[in-house]
Amino acid sequence: MPDRYNSLQNWLTEILGTNAFNLKPASEDASFRTYHRLFLKNKTFIVMDAPPEQENCKAFIKITKKLRACDVNVPIIHNVNIEQGFLLLSDLGNDLYLNKLNKSSIYELYSDALSTLVSIQVLVNVGGVDEYDKSLLISEMNLFREWLIEKHLNIKLSDSQVKILTTLFDLLVNNALQQPKVFVHRDFHSRNLMVTKENNPGVIDYQDAVYGPISYDLVSILKDCYIKWPKEEIDKWIDFYLNKLYEEKAQYRINRDEFVRWFDLMGVQRHLKASGIFTRLSHRDGKHNFLDDIPRTLSYILDLKETYKELQPICIILEELVLPRLKENK
Repeated sequence: MPDRYNSLQNWLTEILGTNAFNLKPASEDASFRTYHRLFLKNKTFIVMDAPPEQENCKAFIKITKKLRACDVNVPIIHNVNIEQGFLLLSDLGNDLYLNKLNKSSIYELYSDALSTLVSIQVLVNVGGVDEYDKSLLISEMNLFREWLIEKHLNIKLSDSQVKILTTLFDLLVNNALQQPKVFVHRDFHSRNLMVTKENNPGVIDYQDAVYGPISYDLVSILKDCYIKWPKEEIDKWIDFYLNKLYEEKAQYRINRDEFVRWFDLMGVQRHLKASGIFTRLSHRDGKHNFLDDIPRTLSYILDLKETYKELQPICIILEELVLPRLKENK
């Protein structure tokens, strides 16, 4: 899109009062947004290019203000062009959690991330934030069927298999809607958290935030689509999170066993959605590398097969139909 890139450069020249800057790609995003790192003298900035016909800059600005008001480390917005969808932001650096997580760093990085998550859930003003309602939950899960099952794998489900999905979707929606509601980042994971020297972590990609289930963001980071930890490790971090909630004197009185069920089933909803999004990114946007994350993403559902008999029918579909066909399509 050379015309759009030229418009971006013209806008930057105007607001900076100079064209003596360099732009380099900053990151790949699972959306229509693109990011550039701007080099100007001895400073760097991030430039967000969010085409207005496909992305909502106003939502990003609104959520940024809410998070900054609670001392969450999100980018400072230096300048905006709403009409064209250009934003000039502060630079939180290059160090994604995903690239820095290992057995020796996990305690410090996850402690910071979960402490920040609890602060967000307890402190952020949710006024004007859209509800994570039934229609949104179902439309997300339908991405699994439409993009992965039908388009990518070219599988036509039988009537009984369609019924299995319908029953499952109802179970997962009910599980989500019965939970206490909080601010939900909606993509709180290792590719949207930055390791920063001060006020770690830096938090990005929150413009799709909603008001919804308390377990959603926790499952996003602990059952991350991009990195996987043993169940024992996940259990420890669930306890850390629940203790943090208690320390913050959150209004929620949560039974651990009930919470674990919320968490596990919320993960199934998220991983069905994510596998559909990864497939869509490949077919619609040519971002084929996301296909490699689908087996890991779906493995979280299979891990629950012995714990929740309600999930056994979908696990059979995944084991006998989806994963073998995925291997054939590689």
